[in-house]
Amino acid sequence: MQPIIDTHQHLWNLDLFPLDWHKEAPYDQLARNFLLEDYAAASEGCNIVKTIYMEVDVRSAQQGMEAEYVLKICRRGDTLMAGAVIGGRPAAADFGEYISRFGDDPHVKGVRQGLHGLSCDACLQEDFIRGVQMLGDRGLSFDVEAPSEQLEITGRFCDACPDTQIILDHCAHPEFESDDLSAWQQQVADVARRDNVVIKISGILAHANSQVWEVEKLAPPINFLLDTFGSDRVIFGSDWPVVTINGTFKRWVDALKEIMAGRPDEEQRKLFHDNAVQVYGL
Repeated sequence: MQPIIDTHQHLWNLDLFPLDWHKEAPYDQLARNFLLEDYAAASEGCNIVKTIYMEVDVRSAQQGMEAEYVLKICRRGDTLMAGAVIGGRPAAADFGEYISRFGDDPHVKGVRQGLHGLSCDACLQEDFIRGVQMLGDRGLSFDVEAPSEQLEITGRFCDACPDTQIILDHCAHPEFESDDLSAWQQQVADVARRDNVVIKISGILAHANSQVWEVEKLAPPINFLLDTFGSDRVIFGSDWPVVTINGTFKRWVDALKEIMAGRPDEEQRKLFHDNAVQVYGL
C-alpha cells in the first residue's frame, strides 16, 4: 500500500481547550473530544506512517498551552505525530518572543493563522508580513487558510514573503458545486506562479453536500490543482476530524486515490508522502 503522511491532523481535548468555533453549524457536530485513539480508529487500514498536527484555532491566550500540549506528544516517540504546525499571530507585538520560545524545537514545522474573519488585507499589513518573514528566517513555514475571495490578496502576501514556505490549505476553497470554476482557476493559477507556494489537497469535503458528493464532482478542481502546481508542490492532508462532517477518513483517501489512479506512481508517491518530507522537513 502507498505510505501516507497526513499533513493536516487535528486533535482536540475540549476539557483543556474549549473551541469557540464549535458553536457554529456545521462544526457544532464536532463538539466533543477527538484524541489519538480516535484518529487511529478512523485511519485504520490507510497506511498512515506519519502525521503533522495542525493547530485548531484555540483562544489566543491558550496558544502557548496548545503548542506545549502537542509538542509533548511529538517528543514521546510512540505515536505517528512527527511534527506540528502551531497556532500563532504573526502581527502580534510579542510574536518574535513567541517564536523564540518554540521555534528551536525540531518538532515545530511552522505556524498557521486562519484568515477567515479578518479584514481582507490583514495579511498585507506590515506587522503581519514581518512576522511571517521571521518564520522564513528560522526555516519555518506558514500555513494559510484563506477564503477563495482572498486569493488575489494571498498572492500579493506570498510576494512579500518570498523566503518563507507558504502552504495554501484546503484546495484554496473551490466552490466545486458551481458549474463555472473559471474565476477560481484564474486566481489559483496566479498564486501558483510563486515558487514558495505549495497547495494542500485537503478540506474539500467540509464544503460538500454529504448526500450528493461523488468522486466525479471532486475530480475537476483537484485535477486542476495537481496540474497547475505540478507534482512537486502538492501535499495530502486528511483534515480529520473535520472531514467527518461529510464523509469518513477512508472515504476521502479512497476518493483521492481514485482521482490519482491514472497518474504515474511517482506522482502519487509525491502527493501522499514524498513532498511532505521536503515541505515540512521530516
